Amino acid sequence: MNQPCLHPDDLPSPQTIKLSEILFRQLEEATKKSFFLACDRMTRILLSSCHWYFQINSGVLTLIVICNNMKSYRNIMKTVPQFADHLKQFANRAKITVSSPIDKGIPWVLSIDNVLPEGDLPST
Repeated sequence: MNQPCLHPDDLPSPQTIKLSEILFRQLEEATKKSFFLACDRMTRILLSSCHWYFQINSGVLTLIVICNNMKSYRNIMKTVPQFADHLKQFANRAKITVSSPIDKGIPWVLSIDNVLPEGDLPST
């Protein structure tokens, strides 16, 4: 087992760690609400057809979308460039993860900097 490099007095207390986790969850929820409101009506409807949330890990904001069926998956994939544009309003570093229905493929993980413009996407 790895021993920490820092003296125990230099490590954050369990209370500090717990408070940080709570603050991150609150930030994720506030970001979710603001992101949803920044989307147009059709994108909101599309998001409502899926399970989606935000997660912050190592300072990177990640939009996670889990699609219930292949139709919503295809529609979400067409909307990824719009998601990337909206995410740029909330974070300098962000990713989008899109999961197809269970047993229908592997999740796509895209950095918002590597998303093709809407006109350059391959047809589905």
